[in-house]
Amino acid sequence: MTMARNRIVLLLAALALAAGLSGCGIFPSTPKPADPDAAAPTPAQEQAKAALPESARRITAQTPAVRAYRKTGARYIYTRYADRIYKGKIPPLVYAVATVETHIDAKGEVEAVTFMRAPSHAPEVSVQIVELIKKASPLPAPGRVGAHTYVETWLWDKSGKFQLDSLTEGQRSR
Repeated sequence: MTMARNRIVLLLAALALAAGLSGCGIFPSTPKPADPDAAAPTPAQEQAKAALPESARRITAQTPAVRAYRKTGARYIYTRYADRIYKGKIPPLVYAVATVETHIDAKGEVEAVTFMRAPSHAPEVSVQIVELIKKASPLPAPGRVGAHTYVETWLWDKSGKFQLDSLTEGQRSR
């Protein structure tokens, strides 16, 4: 009886080892198919990336000065588009969320606008955001922060009004 139990224990240990090794890359795996739901970049996004000078992408560490500039940039956009700001807490299901990289020079001039996350179900929102940012140019001069890429998340309501993440009033639970 002990011999049979030892064989079962050894067999289970071997199966567990094989299962563990199958996910570690030792054994070849079949390649995963491309995600058909993954959003392909829109032509406007491709064009914006192509027009972006290589030196323009200046993601900087989130120092206190960079975080402060993010709020300064958001306040400036709020003053330029006061009638487009969603007042109060945003609804639980916003129409679109976009994370935008605004590449600015040391004077605050917008060099390019690209998306880290674009709403694939609402491409018109991306186009409107780019237009709003470019019309608002120049943004306030970033001072000692200098030329960099200003990153902001836009929360877009179906009414066409928006809030920026750095100044959001929060979200309603219902």
